[in-house]
Amino acid sequence: MYLDHIVHFVEEEPQAAVDFWNEQGFSAVPGGQHLKWGTHNALLYAKDCYIEWLSVEKPEIAAKANHPLTALLLHDGIGFGTICLRTKAIEELDVRLKEEGFETSGVLEAERRTNAGKLIQWKMLFIKEAVSNELPSPFFIQWQEDDVARLDSLRKSKALLPENEMLELEKCVFGVHDIAAITEKWRKMLGGKLDLENCRIEFQLTGGKKERLESVAFKEAVETVAYSQGVYHMPRKGNNTSN
Repeated sequence: MYLDHIVHFVEEEPQAAVDFWNEQGFSAVPGGQHLKWGTHNALLYAKDCYIEWLSVEKPEIAAKANHPLTALLLHDGIGFGTICLRTKAIEELDVRLKEEGFETSGVLEAERRTNAGKLIQWKMLFIKEAVSNELPSPFFIQWQEDDVARLDSLRKSKALLPENEMLELEKCVFGVHDIAAITEKWRKMLGGKLDLENCRIEFQLTGGKKERLESVAFKEAVETVAYSQGVYHMPRKGNNTSN
């Protein structure tokens, strides 16, 4: 299983996020609109995952969306939200999670309209849980296109540039109050281990009231970038020297 993307809640418009990260030397792009959820986003693609900066576009739609991620955004407002994991068998994953005692949303259909007008579609799966200050479970995604076709489309649209493909994620560090309990829960969800194909999951004790993702580190990081109550450890110009 791969880490697909990191969800970071922001209060500003997607173009403002794009401008900030471009000024840091990293090529971000506007994502598009989630018309049914009242949200929009900016994206920073890496070799095999991406960061999503998600904000509310239409509060009146978001308030009525009845969608787990939108509900978490409305609760938190700003800062790291959660992570999304990529699977090629989301229906089978739903069955396994239910067999292991998790209550799920069932497989949900989703879509996003890009600024260029392209409709992108995917399937999602959430663990059912109340929105709170406790650590949200990851959610799961299966894209309509396979990985080869999806990455090729991103290259053709210039959203995934050669310098983006030099960015490789190393780890996501979550701040929690009970490391042992959270570790056991997440290992059960993720099939027995916390090391994903493209990222390591770590937990550390937090001094805050809220349990959330606290920092994101890319390989060969040399600088720390603070943005919208999130911490990123970034390489200077990428790190995948094989590309």
